[in-house]
Amino acid sequence: MAQSQRITPRAQDFSEWYGDVIMQAELADYSPVRGCMVIRPHGYRIWELMQRALDDLIKATGHKNAYFPLFIPMSFLAKEAEHVEGFAKEVAVVTHTRLRATGKQGKDAIAVDPTSALEEPLVVRPTSETIIYAMFAKWIQSYRDLPLLLNQWANVVRWELRTRLFLRTTEFLWQEGHTAHADEAGAEREAHTILQGVYRKFAEEWMAMPVITGVKTESEKFAGALRTYAIEALMQDNKGLQAGTSHNLGQNFAKAFTVQYQTAAGGLEHVWNTSWGVTTRLIGALIMTHSDDNGLVAPPRLAPVQVVIVPIWKTDEEKQQLSAIGYQVKADLEKAGMRVEFDIRENMKPGAKYFEWEALGVPVRLEIGPRDLASGQAMLARRTGGKGPVPLQRLAGSVTTALDEIQTGLLQAATERRERNSTRGVTKTQFIDLMQLATGGGFAYGGFCGNASCEAEIKEETAATIRVLPDPEFRSKEVPRTCMWCGAPSIAEAVWAQAY
Repeated sequence: MAQSQRITPRAQDFSEWYGDVIMQAELADYSPVRGCMVIRPHGYRIWELMQRALDDLIKATGHKNAYFPLFIPMSFLAKEAEHVEGFAKEVAVVTHTRLRATGKQGKDAIAVDPTSALEEPLVVRPTSETIIYAMFAKWIQSYRDLPLLLNQWANVVRWELRTRLFLRTTEFLWQEGHTAHADEAGAEREAHTILQGVYRKFAEEWMAMPVITGVKTESEKFAGALRTYAIEALMQDNKGLQAGTSHNLGQNFAKAFTVQYQTAAGGLEHVWNTSWGVTTRLIGALIMTHSDDNGLVAPPRLAPVQVVIVPIWKTDEEKQQLSAIGYQVKADLEKAGMRVEFDIRENMKPGAKYFEWEALGVPVRLEIGPRDLASGQAMLARRTGGKGPVPLQRLAGSVTTALDEIQTGLLQAATERRERNSTRGVTKTQFIDLMQLATGGGFAYGGFCGNASCEAEIKEETAATIRVLPDPEFRSKEVPRTCMWCGAPSIAEAVWAQAY
């Protein structure tokens, strides 16, 4: 259970607040391995619930799960030039296969055995395109083998020295999808299906986190991709967060690994690939979207515990009565499909229990005392605010309604906050002023000339990047005619933000 500690207010230090919420809710901790984290049971349960929902959505679109090696020959990474350039500074490399005893003491007691050098060094998986497409080349022979739709749940290593729990760590967990198609149209449909039908749907319907969708610029796209599409969210500190990406890889990897198929007409063509993924970064996004100065706020659909029952007694007789009804209520709610805890702990006052469960993000708390029992009711308190009596006889229905309303309310509140902190038709002066605000600049919509040097200058001067060139539903009613920064003709509207 969480240990009581003060949570730094968001307005005082958002970064400290974020870390405090994680520690108080026992979601994760820092590892002895520099750059890595330990995901604690409460945090891992959130990831399991995320996995379950995402896995169902992915499989519903026709994909199957597989697993590929953690180790990748270095020569594989070198086959796609743009890809290797994008990951070269982040990879961990295995060069030897064993250690040997030195006969010394302490940290010098073992050393790498120089006779165990590998013939070819192995890269620890930073992403799996290369190893997967090497296998695709074996498995795909004919147009009848297409499309090939695979997904894997795995860990990834990208070397980081400055850890930010869930947001940036050397090792993290994710799913990565990889597909092969007969033509570009098939790959493009796949990239959008995942972006809209899986990632956006999950973010909004499970996480209660509103996102905007769109395409990345050339400088922001995935290394080796033809096009990268993304879902982008706005956190409470008005910084953007890339919550998921879907890439149309074109034929770059297919050509590098000779992934070809025989067409119906008898010719030989390279396949078109996609890859897409989301990570444990989503837990960080959930925290920063919904939580408050009292701790974690978890959307009911992803809350490890959706309901906690707290009995209030003074005498042993009252405890016995309340225990019986509490366990019955727990069984009834679990039968209705809810995740429930009954807090019957002794030597702990009800107020302390309320504080603890609140910090853990439990959406609904049911308080039952002798008077409540005599009246045939319980007091239902919502993590997001509000408290009132509900009849014990119709408790499952009342709790279900409360959970649904909390889920809907969180999405609505986050959407309204995002729109309040979005500026459209921004000018250069407005943009600079926005990005200098201590409260963060939010999303800034404006014209973009398409010039990479202009984009780089904006990043250098304001630390803001183009999050996406937004899809039609998110674009402003008035189409920008000039670039908000340099004044040249605009080729597209862009959404800028300082980001994680």
